[in-house]
Amino acid sequence: MDISSQHHARLDYLDAARAFALLLGIVFHASISFLPVFIGWAVMDISTSPLVSVFMMISHSFRLELFFLLAGFFSHMKYHREGIARFLQSRTIQIVIPLIVSWFLLRSLLISGWIMGTESMRGEVHILPAVTAGFATLCDLPENFLVGTHLWFLYYLLLVSLGLVLMRSLVCMHNTTKKELTQLTDTLIRWLCRSPFAIVVLAIPTATCLWFMNNWGMDTPDKTLIPHIPVSFIYGGFFLFGWLLHRQMPLIEHFTRLTWGKFALCSSAIIATYLLASFEMKLAHPHYQLLKSGFVFSYAIMMWSLVSLTIGLFRHTLDRPNNAIRYIADSSYWLYLIHLPIVIWLQITFAELPLHWSIKLITICAITIAISLMLYDLLVRSTFVGAMLNGKRKPRYFARSRQLADDKKGRFIFVNNAHK
Repeated sequence: MDISSQHHARLDYLDAARAFALLLGIVFHASISFLPVFIGWAVMDISTSPLVSVFMMISHSFRLELFFLLAGFFSHMKYHREGIARFLQSRTIQIVIPLIVSWFLLRSLLISGWIMGTESMRGEVHILPAVTAGFATLCDLPENFLVGTHLWFLYYLLLVSLGLVLMRSLVCMHNTTKKELTQLTDTLIRWLCRSPFAIVVLAIPTATCLWFMNNWGMDTPDKTLIPHIPVSFIYGGFFLFGWLLHRQMPLIEHFTRLTWGKFALCSSAIIATYLLASFEMKLAHPHYQLLKSGFVFSYAIMMWSLVSLTIGLFRHTLDRPNNAIRYIADSSYWLYLIHLPIVIWLQITFAELPLHWSIKLITICAITIAISLMLYDLLVRSTFVGAMLNGKRKPRYFARSRQLADDKKGRFIFVNNAHK
Protein backbone atom coordinates (compact mmCIF):
# COMPACT_ATOMS: atom_id res chain seq x y z
CA MET A 1 0.00 0.00 0.00
CA ASP A 2 3.01 2.26 0.09
CA ILE A 3 3.41 3.14 -3.55
CA SER A 4 2.16 6.61 -2.95
CA SER A 5 4.80 7.29 -0.35
CA GLN A 6 7.60 6.93 -2.86
CA HIS A 7 8.63 10.07 -4.69
CA HIS A 8 11.25 8.77 -7.07
CA ALA A 9 10.18 9.52 -10.64
CA ARG A 10 11.03 5.99 -11.70
CA LEU A 11 8.13 4.66 -9.65
CA ASP A 12 5.41 6.91 -11.04
CA TYR A 13 4.35 4.42 -13.70
CA LEU A 14 3.94 1.77 -10.99
CA ASP A 15 1.72 4.20 -9.10
CA ALA A 16 -0.38 4.48 -12.24
CA ALA A 17 -0.47 0.71 -12.80
CA ARG A 18 -1.63 0.10 -9.23
CA ALA A 19 -4.36 2.72 -9.56
CA PHE A 20 -5.42 1.16 -12.86
CA ALA A 21 -5.74 -2.30 -11.27
CA LEU A 22 -8.04 -0.95 -8.55
CA LEU A 23 -10.11 1.29 -10.84
CA LEU A 24 -10.54 -1.61 -13.25
CA GLY A 25 -12.16 -3.45 -10.34
CA ILE A 26 -14.79 -0.71 -10.12
CA VAL A 27 -15.60 -1.09 -13.82
CA PHE A 28 -15.63 -4.87 -13.41
CA HIS A 29 -18.25 -4.77 -10.64
CA ALA A 30 -20.28 -2.13 -12.46
CA SER A 31 -20.44 -4.43 -15.50
CA ILE A 32 -21.95 -7.44 -13.75
CA SER A 33 -25.58 -6.27 -14.01
CA PHE A 34 -25.20 -6.10 -17.81
CA LEU A 35 -24.26 -9.76 -18.26
CA PRO A 36 -26.62 -11.59 -20.63
CA VAL A 37 -27.06 -14.39 -18.06
CA PHE A 38 -28.19 -13.85 -14.46
CA ILE A 39 -25.44 -15.05 -12.08
CA GLY A 40 -27.05 -14.18 -8.75
CA TRP A 41 -25.96 -10.54 -8.68
CA ALA A 42 -28.10 -7.95 -6.89
CA VAL A 43 -29.90 -6.96 -10.08
CA MET A 44 -29.96 -7.73 -13.81
CA ASP A 45 -30.36 -4.83 -16.23
CA ILE A 46 -32.89 -4.83 -19.06
CA SER A 47 -30.03 -3.99 -21.45
CA THR A 48 -27.31 -6.64 -21.66
CA SER A 49 -24.49 -7.63 -24.01
CA PRO A 50 -22.19 -10.63 -24.60
CA LEU A 51 -19.34 -8.11 -24.90
CA VAL A 52 -19.62 -7.62 -21.15
CA SER A 53 -18.87 -11.32 -20.64
CA VAL A 54 -15.70 -11.01 -22.72
CA PHE A 55 -14.58 -7.89 -20.83
CA MET A 56 -15.19 -9.53 -17.45
CA MET A 57 -13.33 -12.71 -18.43
CA ILE A 58 -10.27 -10.72 -19.51
CA SER A 59 -10.25 -8.17 -16.69
CA HIS A 60 -10.86 -10.78 -13.98
CA SER A 61 -7.87 -12.76 -15.20
CA PHE A 62 -5.22 -10.18 -14.31
CA ARG A 63 -6.39 -7.11 -12.35
CA LEU A 64 -5.80 -8.52 -8.85
CA GLU A 65 -2.73 -10.45 -10.01
CA LEU A 66 -1.30 -7.12 -11.14
CA PHE A 67 -2.18 -5.60 -7.78
CA PHE A 68 -0.52 -8.44 -5.84
CA LEU A 69 2.65 -8.25 -7.93
CA LEU A 70 2.96 -4.52 -7.23
CA ALA A 71 2.09 -5.10 -3.56
CA GLY A 72 4.98 -7.58 -3.35
CA PHE A 73 7.34 -5.14 -5.06
CA PHE A 74 6.63 -2.31 -2.65
CA SER A 75 6.36 -4.59 0.38
CA HIS A 76 9.96 -5.67 -0.23
CA MET A 77 10.93 -2.00 -0.49
CA LYS A 78 9.28 -1.15 2.83
CA TYR A 79 10.53 -4.28 4.58
CA HIS A 80 14.17 -3.54 3.82
CA ARG A 81 13.88 0.19 4.36
CA GLU A 82 12.14 0.07 7.75
CA GLY A 83 12.64 -3.44 9.14
CA ILE A 84 10.28 -6.21 10.15
CA ALA A 85 8.71 -4.43 13.13
CA ARG A 86 7.68 -1.35 11.15
CA PHE A 87 6.59 -3.56 8.26
CA LEU A 88 4.23 -5.57 10.47
CA GLN A 89 2.95 -2.36 12.04
CA SER A 90 2.17 -0.91 8.61
CA ARG A 91 0.36 -4.11 7.55
CA THR A 92 -1.84 -3.77 10.62
CA ILE A 93 -2.62 -0.12 10.00
CA GLN A 94 -3.08 -0.31 6.23
CA ILE A 95 -4.70 -3.75 5.87
CA VAL A 96 -6.18 -5.11 9.09
CA ILE A 97 -7.88 -1.91 10.30
CA PRO A 98 -9.41 -1.01 6.87
CA LEU A 99 -10.56 -4.63 6.46
CA ILE A 100 -12.42 -4.73 9.78
CA VAL A 101 -13.79 -1.17 9.79
CA SER A 102 -14.86 -1.26 6.13
CA TRP A 103 -16.52 -4.63 6.59
CA PHE A 104 -18.71 -3.31 9.41
CA LEU A 105 -19.59 -0.14 7.49
CA LEU A 106 -20.13 -1.63 4.03
CA ARG A 107 -21.51 -5.14 4.42
CA SER A 108 -24.88 -3.94 5.72
CA LEU A 109 -25.17 -1.53 2.79
CA LEU A 110 -24.33 -4.34 0.39
CA ILE A 111 -26.99 -6.61 1.89
CA SER A 112 -29.52 -3.78 1.65
CA GLY A 113 -28.55 -3.45 -2.01
CA TRP A 114 -29.27 -7.14 -2.56
CA ILE A 115 -32.66 -6.73 -0.85
CA MET A 116 -33.55 -3.73 -3.00
CA GLY A 117 -32.32 -5.51 -6.11
CA THR A 118 -34.67 -8.42 -5.44
CA GLU A 119 -37.52 -5.98 -4.82
CA SER A 120 -36.77 -4.01 -8.00
CA MET A 121 -37.20 -7.14 -10.11
CA ARG A 122 -40.72 -7.36 -8.63
CA GLY A 123 -41.36 -3.74 -9.53
CA GLU A 124 -40.99 -2.12 -6.11
CA VAL A 125 -38.14 -0.81 -3.94
CA HIS A 126 -38.33 0.13 -0.25
CA ILE A 127 -35.05 1.85 0.66
CA LEU A 128 -35.41 2.45 4.41
CA PRO A 129 -36.68 -1.07 5.30
CA ALA A 130 -33.91 -2.57 3.15
CA VAL A 131 -31.22 -0.52 4.90
CA THR A 132 -32.70 -1.40 8.30
CA ALA A 133 -32.72 -5.09 7.39
CA GLY A 134 -29.15 -4.83 6.18
CA PHE A 135 -27.86 -3.41 9.44
CA ALA A 136 -29.96 -5.91 11.42
CA THR A 137 -27.72 -8.68 10.03
CA LEU A 138 -24.94 -7.41 12.31
CA CYS A 139 -26.87 -9.06 15.14
CA ASP A 140 -25.94 -12.44 13.63
CA LEU A 141 -22.27 -11.97 14.48
CA PRO A 142 -19.89 -13.73 14.83
CA GLU A 143 -21.47 -15.80 12.04
CA ASN A 144 -20.02 -14.81 8.63
CA PHE A 145 -17.58 -12.40 10.26
CA LEU A 146 -15.37 -10.66 7.64
CA VAL A 147 -16.89 -12.56 4.72
CA GLY A 148 -19.44 -11.63 2.09
CA THR A 149 -17.88 -8.48 0.63
CA HIS A 150 -15.31 -7.44 -1.96
CA LEU A 151 -12.80 -6.92 0.89
CA TRP A 152 -11.59 -10.51 0.78
CA PHE A 153 -8.58 -9.36 -1.27
CA LEU A 154 -7.26 -7.58 1.86
CA TYR A 155 -7.53 -10.79 3.84
CA TYR A 156 -5.47 -12.66 1.22
CA LEU A 157 -2.98 -9.80 0.99
CA LEU A 158 -2.50 -10.06 4.75
CA LEU A 159 -2.09 -13.86 4.61
CA VAL A 160 0.41 -13.67 1.76
CA SER A 161 2.42 -10.85 3.37
CA LEU A 162 2.66 -12.56 6.75
CA GLY A 163 3.38 -15.93 5.16
CA LEU A 164 6.29 -14.58 3.16
CA VAL A 165 7.77 -12.72 6.14
CA LEU A 166 7.45 -15.87 8.27
CA MET A 167 9.19 -18.02 5.66
CA ARG A 168 11.93 -15.42 5.25
CA SER A 169 12.47 -15.30 9.01
CA LEU A 170 12.78 -19.08 9.18
CA VAL A 171 15.27 -19.13 6.31
CA CYS A 172 17.33 -16.34 7.91
CA MET A 173 17.87 -18.53 10.96
CA HIS A 174 20.34 -20.55 8.88
CA ASN A 175 22.89 -18.30 7.16
CA THR A 176 24.11 -20.96 4.75
CA THR A 177 20.59 -21.82 3.62
CA LYS A 178 19.75 -18.13 3.30
CA LYS A 179 22.76 -17.46 1.08
CA GLU A 180 22.12 -20.46 -1.16
CA LEU A 181 18.40 -19.71 -1.48
CA THR A 182 19.07 -16.04 -2.25
CA GLN A 183 21.51 -16.96 -5.00
CA LEU A 184 19.09 -19.51 -6.42
CA THR A 185 16.07 -17.16 -6.48
CA ASP A 186 18.12 -14.29 -7.89
CA THR A 187 19.43 -16.49 -10.67
CA LEU A 188 15.96 -17.83 -11.41
CA ILE A 189 14.32 -14.41 -11.54
CA ARG A 190 17.10 -13.09 -13.81
CA TRP A 191 16.60 -15.97 -16.22
CA LEU A 192 12.83 -15.64 -16.19
CA CYS A 193 12.82 -11.91 -16.84
CA ARG A 194 15.38 -12.10 -19.66
CA SER A 195 14.05 -15.24 -21.33
CA PRO A 196 11.71 -14.90 -24.34
CA PHE A 197 9.82 -17.90 -22.91
CA ALA A 198 9.22 -16.35 -19.48
CA ILE A 199 5.44 -16.01 -19.88
CA VAL A 200 5.05 -19.64 -20.95
CA VAL A 201 7.26 -20.93 -18.13
CA LEU A 202 5.43 -18.88 -15.50
CA ALA A 203 2.09 -20.06 -16.90
CA ILE A 204 2.83 -23.72 -16.13
CA PRO A 205 2.59 -23.59 -12.28
CA THR A 206 -0.24 -21.03 -12.58
CA ALA A 207 -2.22 -23.33 -14.87
CA THR A 208 -1.68 -26.17 -12.38
CA CYS A 209 -3.33 -24.06 -9.65
CA LEU A 210 -6.13 -23.03 -12.01
CA TRP A 211 -6.94 -26.69 -12.61
CA PHE A 212 -8.07 -27.05 -8.99
CA MET A 213 -10.44 -24.05 -8.98
CA ASN A 214 -14.12 -24.68 -8.42
CA ASN A 215 -14.87 -23.00 -11.74
CA TRP A 216 -12.92 -22.45 -14.94
CA GLY A 217 -10.86 -19.33 -14.29
CA MET A 218 -10.08 -17.57 -11.00
CA ASP A 219 -12.41 -18.28 -8.09
CA THR A 220 -13.62 -15.48 -5.81
CA PRO A 221 -13.00 -16.75 -2.24
CA ASP A 222 -15.42 -14.45 -0.41
CA LYS A 223 -17.55 -17.01 1.45
CA THR A 224 -15.20 -18.16 4.21
CA LEU A 225 -12.04 -17.24 6.08
CA ILE A 226 -10.60 -20.68 5.40
CA PRO A 227 -7.91 -19.96 2.78
CA HIS A 228 -8.64 -21.13 -0.74
CA ILE A 229 -5.39 -22.98 -1.48
CA PRO A 230 -5.18 -22.60 -5.31
CA VAL A 231 -6.14 -18.91 -5.07
CA SER A 232 -3.59 -18.40 -2.29
CA PHE A 233 -0.82 -19.96 -4.38
CA ILE A 234 -1.59 -17.79 -7.41
CA TYR A 235 -1.80 -14.49 -5.55
CA GLY A 236 1.13 -15.54 -3.39
CA GLY A 237 3.13 -16.35 -6.50
CA PHE A 238 2.54 -12.92 -8.00
CA PHE A 239 3.36 -11.28 -4.66
CA LEU A 240 6.61 -13.28 -4.42
CA PHE A 241 7.49 -12.41 -8.02
CA GLY A 242 7.07 -8.71 -7.26
CA TRP A 243 9.09 -9.11 -4.05
CA LEU A 244 11.97 -10.69 -5.99
CA LEU A 245 11.73 -8.11 -8.78
CA HIS A 246 12.44 -5.33 -6.32
CA ARG A 247 15.64 -7.08 -5.22
CA GLN A 248 16.90 -6.58 -8.79
CA MET A 249 14.98 -3.55 -9.97
CA PRO A 250 16.48 -3.31 -13.50
CA LEU A 251 14.85 -6.67 -14.27
CA ILE A 252 11.39 -5.10 -14.26
CA GLU A 253 12.29 -3.40 -17.54
CA HIS A 254 13.12 -6.77 -19.07
CA PHE A 255 9.95 -8.42 -17.75
CA THR A 256 7.68 -5.60 -18.98
CA ARG A 257 9.37 -5.02 -22.33
CA LEU A 258 6.83 -4.40 -25.09
CA THR A 259 7.36 -6.71 -28.05
CA TRP A 260 5.19 -7.77 -30.97
CA GLY A 261 5.72 -11.38 -29.94
CA LYS A 262 4.30 -10.71 -26.47
CA PHE A 263 1.28 -8.90 -27.93
CA ALA A 264 0.71 -11.81 -30.34
CA LEU A 265 1.00 -14.35 -27.52
CA CYS A 266 -1.46 -12.38 -25.39
CA SER A 267 -3.97 -12.01 -28.23
CA SER A 268 -3.77 -15.72 -29.07
CA ALA A 269 -4.28 -16.65 -25.42
CA ILE A 270 -7.34 -14.39 -25.13
CA ILE A 271 -8.92 -15.90 -28.24
CA ALA A 272 -8.15 -19.47 -27.13
CA THR A 273 -9.50 -18.82 -23.62
CA TYR A 274 -12.70 -17.31 -24.99
CA LEU A 275 -13.33 -20.21 -27.38
CA LEU A 276 -12.53 -22.92 -24.82
CA ALA A 277 -14.64 -21.29 -22.08
CA SER A 278 -17.81 -22.39 -23.88
CA PHE A 279 -17.02 -26.03 -23.00
CA GLU A 280 -17.04 -25.51 -19.22
CA MET A 281 -20.55 -26.89 -18.71
CA LYS A 282 -20.23 -29.70 -21.28
CA LEU A 283 -19.13 -32.30 -18.76
CA ALA A 284 -20.09 -35.20 -21.02
CA HIS A 285 -17.79 -34.07 -23.84
CA PRO A 286 -15.40 -36.92 -24.71
CA HIS A 287 -12.39 -34.56 -24.61
CA TYR A 288 -13.50 -32.53 -21.59
CA GLN A 289 -10.24 -32.99 -19.66
CA LEU A 290 -8.15 -32.00 -22.67
CA LEU A 291 -10.30 -28.92 -23.28
CA LYS A 292 -9.98 -27.89 -19.64
CA SER A 293 -6.20 -28.34 -19.85
CA GLY A 294 -6.09 -26.06 -22.87
CA PHE A 295 -8.28 -23.51 -21.11
CA VAL A 296 -6.24 -23.27 -17.89
CA PHE A 297 -2.98 -22.98 -19.83
CA SER A 298 -4.26 -20.29 -22.18
CA TYR A 299 -5.87 -18.49 -19.23
CA ALA A 300 -2.54 -18.53 -17.36
CA ILE A 301 -0.69 -17.16 -20.40
CA MET A 302 -3.35 -14.45 -20.75
CA MET A 303 -2.93 -13.62 -17.06
CA TRP A 304 0.86 -13.25 -17.07
CA SER A 305 1.08 -11.52 -20.45
CA LEU A 306 -1.58 -8.95 -19.51
CA VAL A 307 0.22 -8.18 -16.25
CA SER A 308 3.53 -7.76 -18.08
CA LEU A 309 2.06 -5.68 -20.91
CA THR A 310 0.06 -3.45 -18.56
CA ILE A 311 3.12 -2.49 -16.53
CA GLY A 312 5.09 -2.10 -19.75
CA LEU A 313 2.50 0.24 -21.27
CA PHE A 314 2.44 2.40 -18.14
CA ARG A 315 6.26 2.42 -18.06
CA HIS A 316 6.31 3.53 -21.69
CA THR A 317 3.72 6.30 -21.28
CA LEU A 318 3.81 7.49 -17.66
CA ASP A 319 7.39 7.15 -16.46
CA ARG A 320 7.47 10.74 -15.22
CA PRO A 321 6.00 12.73 -12.31
CA ASN A 322 2.38 13.71 -12.82
CA ASN A 323 0.31 15.41 -10.11
CA ALA A 324 -3.01 14.12 -11.46
CA ILE A 325 -1.78 10.52 -11.58
CA ARG A 326 -0.32 10.90 -8.09
CA TYR A 327 -3.68 12.09 -6.77
CA ILE A 328 -5.59 9.24 -8.43
CA ALA A 329 -3.01 6.76 -7.12
CA ASP A 330 -3.39 8.15 -3.60
CA SER A 331 -7.17 7.91 -3.77
CA SER A 332 -7.44 4.54 -5.56
CA TYR A 333 -7.27 2.44 -2.39
CA TRP A 334 -10.14 4.42 -0.85
CA LEU A 335 -12.10 4.31 -4.11
CA TYR A 336 -11.90 0.53 -4.25
CA LEU A 337 -12.80 0.11 -0.58
CA ILE A 338 -15.96 2.20 -0.78
CA HIS A 339 -17.19 1.72 -4.36
CA LEU A 340 -19.30 -1.45 -4.26
CA PRO A 341 -22.39 -0.24 -2.33
CA ILE A 342 -22.51 2.86 -4.55
CA VAL A 343 -22.21 0.73 -7.68
CA ILE A 344 -25.00 -1.66 -6.64
CA TRP A 345 -27.40 1.11 -5.64
CA LEU A 346 -26.78 2.84 -8.98
CA GLN A 347 -27.24 -0.42 -10.87
CA ILE A 348 -30.65 -0.79 -9.25
CA THR A 349 -31.52 2.81 -10.12
CA PHE A 350 -30.60 2.37 -13.79
CA ALA A 351 -31.80 -1.23 -14.27
CA GLU A 352 -35.21 -0.44 -15.77
CA LEU A 353 -34.29 2.72 -17.69
CA PRO A 354 -34.61 2.39 -21.52
CA LEU A 355 -30.98 3.26 -22.24
CA HIS A 356 -28.18 1.35 -23.97
CA TRP A 357 -26.06 -0.72 -21.57
CA SER A 358 -22.86 1.13 -22.50
CA ILE A 359 -24.37 4.51 -21.57
CA LYS A 360 -25.53 3.09 -18.22
CA LEU A 361 -22.15 1.49 -17.53
CA ILE A 362 -20.21 4.68 -18.24
CA THR A 363 -22.64 6.72 -16.15
CA ILE A 364 -22.52 4.33 -13.18
CA CYS A 365 -18.71 4.30 -13.22
CA ALA A 366 -18.48 8.08 -13.57
CA ILE A 367 -20.94 8.78 -10.73
CA THR A 368 -19.31 6.19 -8.46
CA ILE A 369 -15.82 7.60 -8.99
CA ALA A 370 -17.05 11.20 -8.64
CA ILE A 371 -18.84 10.49 -5.33
CA SER A 372 -15.91 8.48 -4.00
CA LEU A 373 -13.39 11.17 -4.97
CA MET A 374 -15.50 13.88 -3.35
CA LEU A 375 -15.69 11.88 -0.11
CA TYR A 376 -11.96 11.17 -0.31
CA ASP A 377 -11.02 14.82 -0.68
CA LEU A 378 -13.45 16.08 1.96
CA LEU A 379 -13.26 13.35 4.60
CA VAL A 380 -10.14 11.25 4.01
CA ARG A 381 -7.13 12.81 2.32
CA SER A 382 -6.18 15.34 5.02
CA THR A 383 -7.43 13.30 8.00
CA PHE A 384 -6.14 10.41 10.08
CA VAL A 385 -7.96 8.07 7.67
CA GLY A 386 -5.80 9.37 4.84
CA ALA A 387 -2.71 8.87 7.00
CA MET A 388 -3.81 5.29 7.64
CA LEU A 389 -4.43 4.48 3.96
CA ASN A 390 -1.61 6.47 2.33
CA GLY A 391 1.05 6.64 5.01
CA LYS A 392 0.57 10.33 5.81
CA ARG A 393 -1.96 13.14 5.63
CA LYS A 394 -2.00 15.17 2.45
CA PRO A 395 -3.61 18.54 1.61
CA ARG A 396 -7.11 18.49 0.15
CA TYR A 397 -6.88 19.14 -3.58
CA PHE A 398 -10.30 20.68 -4.24
CA ALA A 399 -10.14 22.93 -1.18
CA ARG A 400 -6.66 24.06 -2.19
CA SER A 401 -7.77 24.68 -5.78
CA ARG A 402 -10.70 26.78 -4.58
CA GLN A 403 -8.38 28.73 -2.28
CA LEU A 404 -5.96 29.38 -5.14
CA ALA A 405 -8.82 30.56 -7.33
CA ASP A 406 -10.01 32.90 -4.58
CA ASP A 407 -6.48 34.22 -4.11
CA LYS A 408 -6.11 34.91 -7.82
CA LYS A 409 -9.49 36.62 -7.89
CA GLY A 410 -8.52 38.72 -4.86
CA ARG A 411 -5.24 39.74 -6.44
CA PHE A 412 -7.04 40.65 -9.68
CA ILE A 413 -9.52 42.89 -7.83
CA PHE A 414 -6.71 44.47 -5.82
CA VAL A 415 -4.69 45.27 -8.96
CA ASN A 416 -7.74 46.73 -10.73
CA ASN A 417 -8.58 48.92 -7.74
CA ALA A 418 -4.97 50.06 -7.52
CA HIS A 419 -5.02 51.16 -11.17
CA LYS A 420 -8.23 53.02 -10.60
